[in-house]
Parts: sequence; structure tokens; C-alpha cells
Amino acid sequence: MSQQNHTTVRPWRQIERRKSRKIYVGDVAVGGDAPISVQSMTNTLTKDADATIAQIKELEAVGADIVRVSCPDEESSAALKQIVPAVNVPLVADIHFHYKRGIEAAENGAACLRINPGNIGSDDRVRDVIKAAKDNNCSMRIGVNAGSLERDLLEKYGEPCPEAMVESAQRHIRILEDNDFFNFKISCKASDVFLAVAAYMQLADVCDYPLHLGITEAGGLKTGTVKSSIGMGNMLWAGIGDTIRVSLSADPVEEIKAGFEILKSLGLRHRGVNVISCPSCARQQFDVIATVQELEGRLEHITTPMTVSIIGCVVNGPGEALMTDIGLTGGGRGTHQMYIGGQTAHRLKEGDETIVDHVVKMVEEKAAEIEAAEKEKLEAAE
Repeated sequence: MSQQNHTTVRPWRQIERRKSRKIYVGDVAVGGDAPISVQSMTNTLTKDADATIAQIKELEAVGADIVRVSCPDEESSAALKQIVPAVNVPLVADIHFHYKRGIEAAENGAACLRINPGNIGSDDRVRDVIKAAKDNNCSMRIGVNAGSLERDLLEKYGEPCPEAMVESAQRHIRILEDNDFFNFKISCKASDVFLAVAAYMQLADVCDYPLHLGITEAGGLKTGTVKSSIGMGNMLWAGIGDTIRVSLSADPVEEIKAGFEILKSLGLRHRGVNVISCPSCARQQFDVIATVQELEGRLEHITTPMTVSIIGCVVNGPGEALMTDIGLTGGGRGTHQMYIGGQTAHRLKEGDETIVDHVVKMVEEKAAEIEAAEKEKLEAAE
């Protein structure tokens, strides 16, 4: 009898997501029953349309659902006219203080405005931005940050704290609601993991708007990924979060990869190959570390969800293979055991083919098989 694979939902690993209203960023649903989306931000000058388009294409290639671009000046918001038609993901325009940039971005094709309505001036200016958003079917994100709280809130609370951040968010919420605008999501970010998690937890209790998760200014690739995994992992495990960004001082492509790995580890989103591998020890029958390092690079082009176990010896190898789509267990005398769907399939003798080449071939064949079955199912439904 074939074993269940990693995509099977088991009672002890189900996460009950917070019930939030659904909005749209372009054609990407955020909140409600929509999948948790993964986003990043370009670090090119937005006014350099060609460079920005090229970077967005790189983000699309690794699965980005939404991409944010900064619009600090008129040249940047004008460049959206060229950028938006050239890419396939919806764009969020990052607006800070100048209300005209928000209007221009909405008119030039942005799918969402990242803005704090209380920061852009008079009520008339706020209304003008909201009208531009409504007229152009553009959503918004309220972006509260512990590093840029209002002065009176800092005086009231003495320092950035969860209560100050949530009060700031509620102020901005009221401004939009008072102008009959409800098509927005909210973030409540801090670089301190404890502060960010506490703020989001409180915010989740006082509103039903979709929440954009992030630990801001998290650091470099390694430290930032760890901090983001701990902070966002806690919130996602509690069912909080509708879209995420892993903020790294690294290539934006790495943010998308890290985001999917976080969601994948919690069973919230499945994209590409999830490699399960042992840390290696004296029992290993092949070089596990080098094999996995090469394998992960060779499998980056696979988008079909599946799990692959690479275990160096028979202590845990057969057991791990029971729960993966494709498995390899190291064996003696240069002969290793391959598994498909939890069942023993065949042996791989070193010298006939390298481990990496063989596993890559098996994964590609399995992906093609899954994709063909899905296509057939869709055609039958039509």
C-alpha cells in the first residue's frame, strides 16, 4: 500500500488561520481563504525602469507573488508606466510623505500603495490619495514601524512598545474607514522579534483586516533568516498572517526563497522540492553534506511540490523515506537504496551514475508525471 506523502494534512499539524477579510493586490488575493503570499522589494532605482524590470523578473522566477518598489520622487512614480506592463506580478508602490507620489503611482498602474495616511498631510490630501486608489482599483497597506512611530505616542508610552504600535495602526485604520475605504492590509513591524510578535498578536485581536508579516531590518542572509523564521514562524503557527516579507540585507531573490521555506516548514504553502537530509556522521555511506549542497542547487528549477529524503545510512533512512516522495538511503559497498512513494524501488550502485544526477532525474520525471496528471484532471473537468 502506498504511503501518504508530505502534502497530506494530518490532525496534529493543522494550523487554524485567523479569519480575516479578503482584499486584492492586483489579481493576488490576500486574506480570507487565500494562500499566504510571499513578497519582496526591489533595491534598484525605480526610475531606472530597465534595471527594476530585470530584478522583478528574477523575483518572479523564484515564485514572488507581489513585489514592492519605492517611489520617492516623480521620476520613480512615472517609471511605473513602463514597469507595470513589462512584469507579471502586481506591484506595491512605497509612499512615505508626499501625497502626490501616491496619486501618481495609483494612476500609473500600481496595484497597492504602502502608505501611512496620517503622514501625508491634511485631510484633503488623504482624500485625494484615497480617491486615486478607488478610481484605479488600488489597495493600500498601512505600514506601522517601531522605528518611525508618531512623536506623541512615544511621549505617551516612553518607548516603542506593542501598545504604541497598535494605537498607531488603529489611528491610520480610522482615517481610511472614515473615508469609506476598506481595501487595505496592515503591517506592524519591528526589528526586535519580541516587540514585533507582541504587536501583531495584539493587532490581530482588534481588527479583521489582512496582516502583512515581517521582522524589519532583520539583518544579513543568515541572521536575518533565523530572526524572521523565529518571529514570523511564531505568528504563522498561531494562525496570524496573510502575506509575508523576509527583510534581508541580501539579494531580494533570497527573501523569496526564505519566505517559501518558512511557509513550507509549517505546511502552509508548498512550492518546489523540500529536501530532508541528515546532518551526517561516521555512519554515512556517502558525502551527505556535499551531495545535498549540490542537489539543492540542481533542483531549484522544480516548482512542483514534493519531498526528497537524503539519508546517509540505514538507521533513519528507511523511516524517513516512508514519508517522502523520493528517498535515498546510504548502503554499504557503494550500493544505496532508492524509494518512491515510501516503497523500495531500486538500488543505485556508485559508478553507474552519480547520486545527484540520479536523484535529479527521478525528481524531474516525478514532476513531469504530477504535472501531466494535473493537466489531465483539468481537461477532464472542462
